Amino acid sequence: MRIPAVLVCVVVAAVIGAPVGAGAQERKMRMTTEVPEGVATPDRLETSIGTLTAFDGVPDEASTQLIYDNLDLQRAVQAYLAAMPIASMSALRNGLLEFGPANTTVTVFESLMDSKSIWLTPNTTSVYMSAWLQLTDEPWVLESPPNVLGIIDDHWFKYVADFGNAGPDKGQGGKFLILPPGYEGEVPEGYHVARTTTHGNWVIWRGFQVDGSTRTAIEQTREHFRMYPLSQAGNPPELDFVNVSGVYSNTVHRMDSGIWDEINQVVQAEPSVGESPEILGMLAAIGIEKGKPFAPDARMKAILADAASIGAYTARALTAKPREEAFYYYPGESYWTTPFVGGSHEFLQEGVRLLDGRTFFHFYATGITPAMAARLVGRGSQYAAAYNDAEGRPLDGRHTYRITLPPNVPAQDFWSFTVYDNQTRSMLQTDQQFPGLDSHKEGLAQNADGSFDIYFGPEAPAGKEANWIQTVPGKGFNALFRLYGPLQPWYDKTWRPGDFERVQEG
Repeated sequence: MRIPAVLVCVVVAAVIGAPVGAGAQERKMRMTTEVPEGVATPDRLETSIGTLTAFDGVPDEASTQLIYDNLDLQRAVQAYLAAMPIASMSALRNGLLEFGPANTTVTVFESLMDSKSIWLTPNTTSVYMSAWLQLTDEPWVLESPPNVLGIIDDHWFKYVADFGNAGPDKGQGGKFLILPPGYEGEVPEGYHVARTTTHGNWVIWRGFQVDGSTRTAIEQTREHFRMYPLSQAGNPPELDFVNVSGVYSNTVHRMDSGIWDEINQVVQAEPSVGESPEILGMLAAIGIEKGKPFAPDARMKAILADAASIGAYTARALTAKPREEAFYYYPGESYWTTPFVGGSHEFLQEGVRLLDGRTFFHFYATGITPAMAARLVGRGSQYAAAYNDAEGRPLDGRHTYRITLPPNVPAQDFWSFTVYDNQTRSMLQTDQQFPGLDSHKEGLAQNADGSFDIYFGPEAPAGKEANWIQTVPGKGFNALFRLYGPLQPWYDKTWRPGDFERVQEG
């Protein structure tokens, strides 16, 4: 005689005391002990992502799908923030190669960079020059011009070397030998040697104006800068120096879901050894993995688009409205900020990675070098960023603002302001070719006590034209205050700039 399966289950349950449904009383077995509080998870929980249900700790199908959708979204948002430097370098490479091939093309801003260039927070005073170095299997030689500030960053946006004034050549010019990933061959003498973990590398340097002219910096670069494989040291190939001043160009990465393709481009191009396994793991979890096609299905495309939207707002909040006091120069008293908390270009503080600082910097700026984070009295430069006025309100281009710089600005060389578009983080496009001013500006007015009043607004206040930077009604903006050759009063905070004071409603 056959006994129905349902009856068997009921009988067995009755005999052994096993639960037959949610909430059933478990039989106390001979080895049963009390389960410590917090170890078990209830079979029904109300959470921020919905109601989660399970059978004795095993999530059901609906809850499992909800969990994985949420996990993919979390990983994608974190991957967006952590891999933003990778996307930024991808966009830099693509933008530079619009002007010519790698290794042979040098972009030169002969008449300075103006607001037609979509670049992350450049200044209006330095003479920018740049090239893309694409390494082969052999070392490459880079010959530096004198009196420049130069950086080599790899394709992951990691620091490789300084050259020029902050480099081992000490601004005299010199020969650098860049060793490619995994190189184990002979290294000849007579070079400053640096090793990179990527084939692609960004080479960027800044020259300096002399008596308001860029001529000396341009001539020295054309005469001295070279880039060639070591095997061609006896007969280096010619370089193509391209003047890109006043020409539209874009080196800024996307903020929408297109960012994933920019990141994937670098992941596929470079050895994985150069990037953090944690970051590569997050990328692999959302489908970006070296040697594999990036082909998200409809479900994952929707999640990645959502993550990009959340990530974009997160990066903007971390930059414009940091929640940690450490990012403010004068916490509770002023809205001037800095991403370089802890004085580390790797965003480390006592062995801890400052994730918000890394996002802040790479969203806002480019060019990683220890010199940017170091405290060098009388040398280098320091930066303070402002997105908000003295009342904590976002800067609005329809209003007129005044910043007062107290007497004795602690800059051995000079100081400057530059205004940027909140959306592109590039120079604000106004009627002024260069949306900024500096202490060398002809006609800059100084107050009787040695202080300076600088104005920002859609129209210049009467009689203040030389001290005015134009803004755009209907657009927000942010500003960078730079000190070149910063002096001790800046570091010990005995001197500080005033905040943006609204002096006229738009």
